Amino acid sequence: MAKNVHVIGAPMDYGSDRRGVDMGPSAIRYADLAAELDAAGVDAVDTGDLLVPRAEEREPSDGRAKFLEEIEDVTARLADEVADTLADGAFPLVLGGDHAVAIGSLSGSARDAEIGALWLDAHGDFNTPATSPSGNVHGMPLAAALGRGEFADTEWANAAGLREENVALVGLRNLDPSEREAIQESEMTAFTMSDIDERGVTSVVDEALDIVTAGTDGVHVSLDVDWLDPDEAPGVGTPVRGGATYREAHAALEAIAQRDAEEDLLRSLEVVEVNPILDESNRTADIAAELAASALGKRIL
Repeated sequence: MAKNVHVIGAPMDYGSDRRGVDMGPSAIRYADLAAELDAAGVDAVDTGDLLVPRAEEREPSDGRAKFLEEIEDVTARLADEVADTLADGAFPLVLGGDHAVAIGSLSGSARDAEIGALWLDAHGDFNTPATSPSGNVHGMPLAAALGRGEFADTEWANAAGLREENVALVGLRNLDPSEREAIQESEMTAFTMSDIDERGVTSVVDEALDIVTAGTDGVHVSLDVDWLDPDEAPGVGTPVRGGATYREAHAALEAIAQRDAEEDLLRSLEVVEVNPILDESNRTADIAAELAASALGKRIL
């Protein structure tokens, strides 16, 4: 049975220090997302964008976690939207915005279920306000969802049905020192780009899927387009050389779709950090739309 997909735009840039990522949802739609999803064989309904006031109209609330009050407002509403979509029997596809939107995606997906999280990203996103060098919350969503540090018992930020042992990070290549230590001490599983180089991307993704599905009701996949090499996806705010190639990225998302076809494991998906101001001819948005379709079942044969 084809998935009934609800596309939810979350045009938020409070979590980043580079303006423009709030236009990401529009850029991905302009990249013919609707046709890509149709080719994947899913029934898609675009529910529009959450209302997000411009960052220029607000003052950062806290230097240790900038715009935290505004992020709480947006992600709480996004969590409700994701949870309501699931309750209606549909599949939420969230378009960011910066990666801080994942606080809402994870919270909503984990509200009434035990979930795993597969994190495709160059970064760990496991800082807290105390450890973050920048105070940008797009580097904190996993820590927030798992209740680390200052996020402990912060109901709006915590994903109730998500446990560290069911989180797998794939493709890491840029960590802050305190973040690296926190990941090593956690119960999460982390795969670096070196692991992908040595083993191949599908082998790594298959093992990651085993981890995130163990004892869970479904999986949230979070795709930050800076997971790809900036030569492939230049329109990102925090590019890091040495990332996934175009074909590696598609192979990874196709592997997820194949497992989903066999096990019905996908519960929610987000694609974040497309910044059209920094892009070249909408290349990054094009790839984002293609990868979302690959995750949802688009195949060559």
